[in-house]
Amino acid sequence: MSQKDPILRAGLGKRFWEKKPLTKMNQKEWEALCDGCGKCCLNKLEDEDSGEVALTRVACRLFDDSTCRCSQYPIRHHFIPECIVMTPENIDTHAYWLPQTCAYRLLWEGKPLHDWHPLISGDAQTVHNAGVSMLDATVSEFEVPLEEWEDHIIEEPN
Repeated sequence: MSQKDPILRAGLGKRFWEKKPLTKMNQKEWEALCDGCGKCCLNKLEDEDSGEVALTRVACRLFDDSTCRCSQYPIRHHFIPECIVMTPENIDTHAYWLPQTCAYRLLWEGKPLHDWHPLISGDAQTVHNAGVSMLDATVSEFEVPLEEWEDHIIEEPN
């Protein structure tokens, strides 16, 4: 990465995620781990018996798949009270439902980030170029009845 890299310009240490545990990261470092894929905004199906989680392409009503962002992020809890704010303090209880490609989950599991992750590539577009994001790839939870969500599974449990 060059000095022109937005990550270095933002004052983040080089490859900080390899040197610092998740629980010791500051807010700026923590937020930088998000690759912008949008998968955390997808509805999941959890098996009541096994606890395994399958990821569907059925998006939260606030998700905008043309930007891979929440359309109401600052006030999302007004609309979706159960929306989870992932933090270093709660990663242990929530990492299991995160997408298998998610940096938070990968680091929590002791795995490296993928080459397409913006922290590695220096380019926020690489997550989309790699086909990992939900850019223009979701269906609305208003359009798909709950009993049909299984038809939209895109990631099975490990």
